[in-house]
Amino acid sequence: MSETNNLTSQPHETVSLRKSVLIGAAIAACLISFFVFSVYETNPNWGKLWRIQPLIITPLAGAAGGAFFYFMFQMGMRGMNKTVAILLGMLGYVVALWLGTVLGLSGTLWN
Repeated sequence: MSETNNLTSQPHETVSLRKSVLIGAAIAACLISFFVFSVYETNPNWGKLWRIQPLIITPLAGAAGGAFFYFMFQMGMRGMNKTVAILLGMLGYVVALWLGTVLGLSGTLWN
């Protein structure tokens, strides 16, 4: 007599929330670093530490966009049209990144 294993296979998560958030924040940090560190002559009204605001706010917005992409990707795995879910996730990430860039550069480069 042989034993059979009747375990049901669970769907394998290919992307974790932590990974999506970190990737979203890293992309945003690279993008904003390109803009911030390419400025050599600054307005004296900005102050010495004007770079801190965009380097904090934009990666936070990118992390939020990465989390949104993760949740949309999960919706695609659980019944929603996968292509639509991924496209909505990408659009949401781009919008979050754009809003974070505007908010981060507000008062300095975005005048």
